[in-house]
Amino acid sequence: MRACRNQTIPAAAPYAPGCCSSGHDSAVDCGSANRDHLRCVPVHCSSVGAAAVRFTPARAAAAGLALAALFLAAPGAAAEKYGFGTPATEAQIKSWDINVFADGSGLPSGSGTVMAGRDIYNAQCLSCHGAKGEGGIGDRLAGGQGTLASAKPIKTVGSYWPYAPTLFDYIRRTMPITAPQSLSNDEVYAVTAYILFMNGLVQENADIDANSLAHLKMPNHDGFVPDPRPDVK
Repeated sequence: MRACRNQTIPAAAPYAPGCCSSGHDSAVDCGSANRDHLRCVPVHCSSVGAAAVRFTPARAAAAGLALAALFLAAPGAAAEKYGFGTPATEAQIKSWDINVFADGSGLPSGSGTVMAGRDIYNAQCLSCHGAKGEGGIGDRLAGGQGTLASAKPIKTVGSYWPYAPTLFDYIRRTMPITAPQSLSNDEVYAVTAYILFMNGLVQENADIDANSLAHLKMPNHDGFVPDPRPDVK
């Protein structure tokens, strides 16, 4: 008998699991005298009662498919059988459906001024992004225009960001970092206005809303090209 992970297989077995004549042994001890006469079969062994069971790659793949089928059962059936999961409510769906697109579609009602945005920025953003948007532990937000083609490009809202409406989307969705989505729409408009002001893109007395934001052309608007790969259309 030969040892196979502390189990046994008959000596007359047609192959030795996990043994290679090249010397690359697994946990199976085939015995050096017989090594060159054994075929290499990358399998594992276990014992069920007195019989040896060989787990070949094909059997392992079949077991994997069976397990995947179990987890890919219809959600409704899983909820009914196991008692977990509930349908999303209209309120939940609405709270997640906050996308704002490059053309301004999705921007909510409301507005915000540069002056109001300065106060919110100083309270919520300055500690990470700096008093003038120069950056710190957070990204730099202002300056850098005209540097993208240089040896040391500076990517900021003013130099790199292509569409003003998506700036609103990013701020509302992710900022402040300690409490994302905690700002009201008016507050997000105000912070957006202030960051645009720091980059010289709006006047200090500006009051922006969905319409004005959608019509604001960013300096790097034409610096992006469509992605030609068919899998990203």
